[in-house]
Amino acid sequence: MQSGAEAPAPSAPTAKTGRPPRGAALAQLLDSGVAVLRRKLSAGELGSLPVVLVLAAVWITFQSLNASFLSPRNLSNLSVDIVGTGLIAVGIVFVLLIGELDLSVGSISGLAAAVFAVLNVNHGVPEWLALIIAILAGTLAGTVQGYSVAKTRVPAFVVTLAGLLTFNGLMLYILGTSGTVNLDENGLVAELTSHYFTHDAAAYGVAAVATGLVFLVSHQDRRRRMAMGMPHRSFRGVVTRTAFLAAVAFTAAYLLNRFQGLPLALLIFLVVVAGLDIVLRRTHYGRQVYALGGSIEAARRASLNVTGVQTAVLAVSGTMAAIGGLFLASRITSVSQGAGSGLLLLNAIAAAVIGGTSLFGGRGTTWSAVLGMLVIQSIASGMVITDTPTAVQFMITGGVLFAAVVIDALARRSQEAHGRA
Repeated sequence: MQSGAEAPAPSAPTAKTGRPPRGAALAQLLDSGVAVLRRKLSAGELGSLPVVLVLAAVWITFQSLNASFLSPRNLSNLSVDIVGTGLIAVGIVFVLLIGELDLSVGSISGLAAAVFAVLNVNHGVPEWLALIIAILAGTLAGTVQGYSVAKTRVPAFVVTLAGLLTFNGLMLYILGTSGTVNLDENGLVAELTSHYFTHDAAAYGVAAVATGLVFLVSHQDRRRRMAMGMPHRSFRGVVTRTAFLAAVAFTAAYLLNRFQGLPLALLIFLVVVAGLDIVLRRTHYGRQVYALGGSIEAARRASLNVTGVQTAVLAVSGTMAAIGGLFLASRITSVSQGAGSGLLLLNAIAAAVIGGTSLFGGRGTTWSAVLGMLVIQSIASGMVITDTPTAVQFMITGGVLFAAVVIDALARRSQEAHGRA
């Protein structure tokens, strides 16, 4: 029998709790998320969404072609394969953030590997000392180039093009007539890519620590922005974001543990990326880097140390190139005259751009290199598994890079229309 009172609307608060029903609350949350997504898309604030969608499409495609693509073995190998070039791409991110380009990173990576191999193998220098000297060689090369760019105001790609030739010649001179130096397969550098933490607790522990740190940093950032009256995420948004990252981290840990465990190379890579991300986002130096990417003339008029920042950025790029070169040498336990050549430079730049770092400067993070490198290496790995010709790999990677550049250009135009660029 129908009463005279009207039934409450589905979204009305319940009498006992004073809150909307659970279904209505979920619908409101989804509507709010869609509204935020639309606002960001219209304003050109795409973030990492495009590259995540591309990565998902690549994985789904190759998994449908070969069921072993997402196997624990292949994913573990993939996680190690991205490290060497990925570290170089992280350095490229710093250079792109100030609106410049470093073409010498491939040659610097080969030079550092040659310095280490010759000192350690040919001259008996202890591995730890040869390692430090090799990394410092990359830092010195980047510093010299950065200072030259800052003082002469010649575009970085011109200065580093000269560096590409110079450092490649220096590498060939150091290696000498033998051309190839084999590393100790049981040595320190070889262990960088061959060592795994086989206990399950290692991978799960890293996932738990990473998730906890993300939540704490996000929560503190939210409270700081609230105190300053700035736009901020809701607490529910922080929890949702952390839960998503936790699901990704623990799934990755589970898959790695099903093969050989957590690779040491991957752990080092993630620690370096996270540390440099903090440098960019949380330090005065990082804010200066983004400021230079916005407008170098405005930075000069604001009395920023443009010379120091440009020099430091190229020094970071050179350092990361040297470290990446050592990881690449570790993967094959040898250094030859072909070190640092081939597609290494193009892949490093492509990884940074595909991952979301703007070619116009001022937008991007170190995590861009991780995402971009995942896309490039996933395509390469999928091509090998499915016996696809290398020519097709080049075309697909080139297409993805072209799409990333177009998206970057469109995003910048949208930001200019909204007065944000």
